[in-house]
Amino acid sequence: MTTSQKYGPEKYALVTGGGSGIGRAAALALQEAGYSVAIAGRRAAELSATAALGVDGTPMLCVPTDVRDPASVRALFARIQQVFGRLDVLFNNAGVFGAAAKFDELTYEQWSEVVAVNLTGVFLCAQEAFKLMKSQSPHGGRIINNGSIAAHAPRPHSAPYTSTKHAVLGLTKSLSLDGREFDIACGQIDIGNAITQGTARMGAGILQPDGSVRQEARMDLKPVADAVVYMASLPLDANVQFMTVMATKMPFIGRG
Repeated sequence: MTTSQKYGPEKYALVTGGGSGIGRAAALALQEAGYSVAIAGRRAAELSATAALGVDGTPMLCVPTDVRDPASVRALFARIQQVFGRLDVLFNNAGVFGAAAKFDELTYEQWSEVVAVNLTGVFLCAQEAFKLMKSQSPHGGRIINNGSIAAHAPRPHSAPYTSTKHAVLGLTKSLSLDGREFDIACGQIDIGNAITQGTARMGAGILQPDGSVRQEARMDLKPVADAVVYMASLPLDANVQFMTVMATKMPFIGRG
């Protein structure tokens, strides 16, 4: 059985952090939109759970991966090339919030863990995707980085997370520039308060810049997944450079 017979359409997408939350929603939406989808993440059982929710009879390629590890990321993309033969879209989604901590109380280990996943992991996956997209025929593809509202405005006690998301903003711009020659488009989606396990604390009440603790509005994952599909669906001569999708009533505009 050939790859195209097994996976169907000749549009191929990879979602990192595909075992839960935004990654799961995006992977399912991309599959629904006609992509053959690979999902990567550290927890094999969660990847399988995502795949089980997919379109009936259409498999997802599940590749347990630690995005902090260059060898693991290289193995992921070798598997993509082996099974799919090419990659059209990378949704660079894997990330961690890290523990909330006062700046002077942050440990090196807390800082390093967030940087390893949110910045180094994004770089490693983008670099391997860039290599594949540059060399495949026809060449080109799209990289969508999951930024954050924190790429523009911090929360209290979030220095590692905020720093990495600002860095992803710069990486997105660099990829956009360096990819032009090879028809590799790169954009960033900044998501605010989508309903996931990671944002449960916002519904319960979270520290605000004025020292108060307040509940924050959250939004369904579907608009986020739809936005990723829209960004992915554009022809390579068009690009959503930056998109913000957020709960309308969350405190972002006017945060301070």
